[in-house]
Amino acid sequence: MEKDDIDLVLVPAGLLVMAAYHVWLLYQIRHNPTRTVIGMNAITRKFWVSSMMEDTQKTGVLAVQTLRNNILASTLLASTAIMLSSLIAILMTGGAVGHNSSTTNSIRTDHHWVSLTFGEGTRLRLTSKFFSIFVCFLVSFLMNVQSIRYLSHASMLINVPYKMITNFTSLPLTIEYVASTVNLGSYFWSLGLRAFYFSFPLFLWLFGAIPMFISSVFLVFMLYFLDVAFDLGWVADTTSTDEETYK
Repeated sequence: MEKDDIDLVLVPAGLLVMAAYHVWLLYQIRHNPTRTVIGMNAITRKFWVSSMMEDTQKTGVLAVQTLRNNILASTLLASTAIMLSSLIAILMTGGAVGHNSSTTNSIRTDHHWVSLTFGEGTRLRLTSKFFSIFVCFLVSFLMNVQSIRYLSHASMLINVPYKMITNFTSLPLTIEYVASTVNLGSYFWSLGLRAFYFSFPLFLWLFGAIPMFISSVFLVFMLYFLDVAFDLGWVADTTSTDEETYK
């Protein structure tokens, strides 16, 4: 009963810590984008798209190669995610369907090892732990597939000479549209990577609620230093000081 109470308290607390942090991060991205790395990257990508579309004959190859590198990164994460989700699905089902009797015997003989490794509890609880990890990897796969989709569209749009298109259509191809397509691909890639991050505390949940909670707090602490742009304040102060000296 004490172990059940720990699971009921620490597991939701760990999930709440991670959810609260990402709600705060989303608020900062929407209202203070220059304070976050994701917001600064989105602004930089808009300038990059604008510079790439100024002269597509000179910068077209560079733009396609850059987007192709991003597509390869998304493809790698998607392949890894679907492979890991398939592995988790095999562990959830206990192996092949035709070996139910052997699976049952192995569960009985290794019951002591399972209790030491995964903690005491029913097989339903163990299945729920594997299922949560499976959902993370499946979400990561879907997000990376969407990232490949948007980046593939952007690789064609970014080479269109939009100044010539405006002479033939009433709905011109704007830089903002192409930049939003590139940013959507990058956002989906970030979400797929976040799903990978979320899988680490859920994996440690197999060994108990205490490792899961500790890893959740550590993950939020680590992501804070990866998501917040600390150098911007120093650059702004330096700029203001230089302006005052010139005056």
